[in-house]
Amino acid sequence: MVDKDFELNDVVQMKKPHPCGENRWKIIRMGMDIRIKCLGCDHSVMIPRREFTKKLKKIIEKSSN
Repeated sequence: MVDKDFELNDVVQMKKPHPCGENRWKIIRMGMDIRIKCLGCDHSVMIPRREFTKKLKKIIEKSSN
């Protein structure tokens, strides 16, 4: 499996939408676990990196560092 190149503050699209209906998430913390925040309702979720890479569909916006 090819690792996707994502960074802190990137906006990503996951395979399944959030229950609020939004499908865009912002990466707000990286490490062994990755915390993402829904851009629709500001709910944040922390998931393991391996699970995140499986559920990631595509990177919508790269961070402007």
